[in-house]
Amino acid sequence: MSLPVENTRIVLASRPVGEPQSSDFRVETVPVPVPGDGELLLETLYLSLDPYMRGRMSDAESYADPVPLDAVMVGGTVCRVVDSRSPGFAAGDVVLSFSGWQTHSLADARHVRKLDPAAAPVQTALGVLGMPGFTAYAGLLQIGKPKAGETVVVAAATGPVGSAVGQIAKIKGARAVGIAGGPDKVAYLRELGFDEAIDHRAADFAEQLTAACPSGVDVYFENVGGKVWDAVLPLLNTYARVPVCGLVSQYNATAAPEGPDRSSALMGRILTKSLTVRGFIQAEFVRDQYTHFIADMSEWIRDGRVRYREDIVDGLANAPSAFVGLLAGKNFGKLLVKVAE
Repeated sequence: MSLPVENTRIVLASRPVGEPQSSDFRVETVPVPVPGDGELLLETLYLSLDPYMRGRMSDAESYADPVPLDAVMVGGTVCRVVDSRSPGFAAGDVVLSFSGWQTHSLADARHVRKLDPAAAPVQTALGVLGMPGFTAYAGLLQIGKPKAGETVVVAAATGPVGSAVGQIAKIKGARAVGIAGGPDKVAYLRELGFDEAIDHRAADFAEQLTAACPSGVDVYFENVGGKVWDAVLPLLNTYARVPVCGLVSQYNATAAPEGPDRSSALMGRILTKSLTVRGFIQAEFVRDQYTHFIADMSEWIRDGRVRYREDIVDGLANAPSAFVGLLAGKNFGKLLVKVAE
């Protein structure tokens, strides 16, 4: 079989101000690189699109370095090995990599993980059996620590992180209250077994949330911020735990929110309610928890206690528009780009 000669890639052309625009990306065609000793030439099958990528487009201080201008956009990928210069891999192997928004890439064989297509659909390594699923597992169990009978609330609850959070909470014996946008997503949460499902677009959203949590909130898994956080904060019980995973409502903001500075009131509530508010990045738990996650989540999927949904877009060229839609909540489930068969 002849090797590919051209690589199509999407690079960061400019740093967005507010919502990313098509002009912030550029499509390029370059020669396919040649692997050296210990390297693999990969063909991308699936690309994961995730909210964290918006932060990587900015040069503001963060937990990870920004994507340089004119560099390939970052992203987790499932790839096929096209050519191997490592004894542990052969052409045709399917691997989990971090190749970004491109059709072909080089990878150090030490930094990829071989996948078994017979064990699970390979794209789940980017979703429920990958970083999003692990984010839910580690954040909820290591920080939220739900107990049987407690109330767990999660925003963006039909996304790959939020849906896993709610289902794991149910496995641990807690009540799961999911917040999502639109009637279809609310209906899906009920299919997944959430005890309550609430549309944050409803005019009386805060009142509905209060009614859904008659005993208050013991764990709030934060993915969104904004008005959802404003509605949850008064309901937090003494000793409530708040794992802060993301703040997607703020990612495109260009200025501070309007209105008075409420940070003093927030600190007062943290003090008087003895709240634990803990930001986290999933990577900090990998060493101690990842093996447990794979074992537990695989079992929960097999026995039907955890279900998942994928939103698959065809073609690398559609990645920028799909990503913009992700930040606006237009995806329904784990957002993936199918790059090749």
